[in-house]
Amino acid sequence: MDIAAFQQLIDRMYSHKDRVRGAAGTFLWLTEELGELASAVAEGTPEEKSAEFADVLAWLVTLANVEGVDLARAIEKYAHGCPGCGQMVCVCDEKP
Repeated sequence: MDIAAFQQLIDRMYSHKDRVRGAAGTFLWLTEELGELASAVAEGTPEEKSAEFADVLAWLVTLANVEGVDLARAIEKYAHGCPGCGQMVCVCDEKP
């Protein structure tokens, strides 16, 4: 499944609840899932890690839907290299 199809799926499944909750509430859920992912990365099983990565992605997509952001279009800036230096293998100095 590609990003656009996943975003549409999440929108179809949850759009009403997500829009009622709003961006702030959705962001809080995303941060909670990020905490669960951090715990799984630190000491989780491969299955727990997989589940938490999926949850984080779903909540990120949910937030994008609430905010009206087309993620497939948003990530196009990475298609031809690093947005900072333009290289396929980043050589930027700002971030390690």
